[in-house]
Amino acid sequence: MNLPNKLTVFRVILVFPFVIALLGQTAGWAWFDALFGGIMEYMNWIALAIFVVACLTDQMDGHIARKYNLITNFGKFMDPLADKLLVSAAMICLIELGRIPAYIVVIIISREFIISGFRLIASDNNIVIAASMWGKYKTVFQMVMVILMLADIPALQTVTTIVMWIATILTIVSLVDYVYKNKSVLSDFK
Repeated sequence: MNLPNKLTVFRVILVFPFVIALLGQTAGWAWFDALFGGIMEYMNWIALAIFVVACLTDQMDGHIARKYNLITNFGKFMDPLADKLLVSAAMICLIELGRIPAYIVVIIISREFIISGFRLIASDNNIVIAASMWGKYKTVFQMVMVILMLADIPALQTVTTIVMWIATILTIVSLVDYVYKNKSVLSDFK
């Protein structure tokens, strides 16, 4: 369990306080209000801070793993899973808060399920599929989109909408690119 892997696990753990901070104020949880009553008005900003810290751990763990040759099978598996969990949880919460349309979230999460299935098929055939630049751009734009939606600044509404559409388009483009470049995986499927 090296440092990059610890950062990945930490990112997964951060999902839970993030969701509690973001939705606890709207869920009508009496215990939440009693426990955090004095800071309720700041919970959205606390959720935003937790999300930003989680995003930074994503950048740090990859950088450290590559720089110090600490790449492990655990990291290869858990790092993208942690990203998917973090972004998916955030977007699902944002649906409940009325800040993102459900169909955008369905498109984005569907892409993740399709790619995960694709990777399983490839793995069964001993094929390693590298992440593409389109996928990395997609992840960055999705994280920026979530940050803007969490901040919920009216003056940035147009920018937020543009970033949401760019993230959605990159999601679709990265899926098509991924499947096209690795279509041999499907032909080998037994």
